[in-house]
Amino acid sequence: MTTVAVLADIHGVLPALEAVLAEADVQSAETIVLAGDIASGPQPVETLDVLTELGDRVVWVRGNADRELVEMARGQYDKEAPDAVSPWAAGQLRPDQVELLAGLPTTVTIGDVLFCHATPRDDEEMVLVDSPISRWSEVFGGLPSAVRTVVCGHTHMPFARQVDRRLVVNAGSVGMPYGAPGPSWALLTADGVQLRRTALDSAAAAERIVAQSSYPGREEWVAEYLLTTYSDTEALEAFRPRAEG
Repeated sequence: MTTVAVLADIHGVLPALEAVLAEADVQSAETIVLAGDIASGPQPVETLDVLTELGDRVVWVRGNADRELVEMARGQYDKEAPDAVSPWAAGQLRPDQVELLAGLPTTVTIGDVLFCHATPRDDEEMVLVDSPISRWSEVFGGLPSAVRTVVCGHTHMPFARQVDRRLVVNAGSVGMPYGAPGPSWALLTADGVQLRRTALDSAAAAERIVAQSSYPGREEWVAEYLLTTYSDTEALEAFRPRAEG
């Protein structure tokens, strides 16, 4: 098993991404896996540019928000936008960035570890740390027995738990973490999995986004997602109706 740093749900928050990329263990990791929802946020173009500059060290996985950005940018999105920032972000992307996101896989397997955004079978399916085994068994139905670990994001809350002899890891969120302040991510080594959290000066990050982003609602956005941290209890209660399947 190579050393893998897993960054999920960056959501176009460049200061948070840069803080995580500055971590020694991320810099020394052989592989960086981006577990989806990469660009939908206040700094989409800059975030994608920083990540593409890292080259072949980065393994990209597409999340539901990335798929929606592509559909919006191509005029193919026919539902109500999930939030205010997504249509704006889609309009900022360069054509090469739209093509990049459009071509990303929804799952990647390295050794016996499968990386996805939400679940292996669906990019927006909701499963929580306290979902019953029966729900996890349904979600993992048909998954090859050779896959011993599944690493995901989507709910923005880090956890690691066993599900019928298989390890499930949620890397949390770099750009919009729930449960505790600071970008969360995961480190996979030959010794196991570590859930990590990076220190971030949220006030300074918010000021930078307000100064540098052209998103009209940037002040409200940073107030809700950078200067406020939803608790795990709040997030679980909000997600639970969607997780019951």
